[in-house]
Amino acid sequence: MLATALIFGLLGSFHCVGMCGPIAFLLPVNRTNNVKKVGQIFLYHFGRILAYSIIGLIFGLLGKSLNLFGFQQQLSILIGVLMLAVIFIPQKTFNKYNFSKPVYRVISKVKSALGKELKKKTPDTFLTIGFLNGFLPCGLVYMAVFGAIASGNALQGSLYMAVFGLGTIPLMTSAIYLGNFLNAQVRQKIRKAIPVFVVIIGCLFIVRGLGLGIPYISPKPITETVDSNYNCDSTTIESKTFNIH
Repeated sequence: MLATALIFGLLGSFHCVGMCGPIAFLLPVNRTNNVKKVGQIFLYHFGRILAYSIIGLIFGLLGKSLNLFGFQQQLSILIGVLMLAVIFIPQKTFNKYNFSKPVYRVISKVKSALGKELKKKTPDTFLTIGFLNGFLPCGLVYMAVFGAIASGNALQGSLYMAVFGLGTIPLMTSAIYLGNFLNAQVRQKIRKAIPVFVVIIGCLFIVRGLGLGIPYISPKPITETVDSNYNCDSTTIESKTFNIH
């Protein structure tokens, strides 16, 4: 399912240009030295992917704990249903409940720290900006987090989010070099296309959980069978009689 992470990243980068684009535009990169500029951009992306990987590790552990109770298939179906729900439930319904309120203070501190880092030009600045950028709230990141949970493994969850981050690199790098190069009409068309792909990926998670026996897409669940007619070889167990005099 890592392919879905890459798709999320590629599509999400169009969304990121609109949401996180201002941060990319304001990166204090060296405009006169291309070698330093490339290194600074690399550190920025590395920081973002590191943040995504940590998020994936945490939610992968959550998925693993659920898998220990034998809910792997049900979890995949649930994740797919949640993805569909996010798309089909009207935005007004979500607006009634401020889910981000409990972490609003944390997000505010992250934004404040970002503002301070954007004024610096030390080598570690770009790593820090990318790292903090990775923890900013984003709808597409939330979708990728669902995938990390469904992976059912801490390492796989971390890898899922890292691949998601890799998918965002091409367009975010273009944003740094070219600025706001997408006009409003193009961005609007892309935003309309994103929900379609989220629905497709949500359906893939549901199909995966159904265990239909489709290779790579919906493999059958692995079950162990024990044969009750177990024959013991004479060399495996020997009975010994001890005579006490």
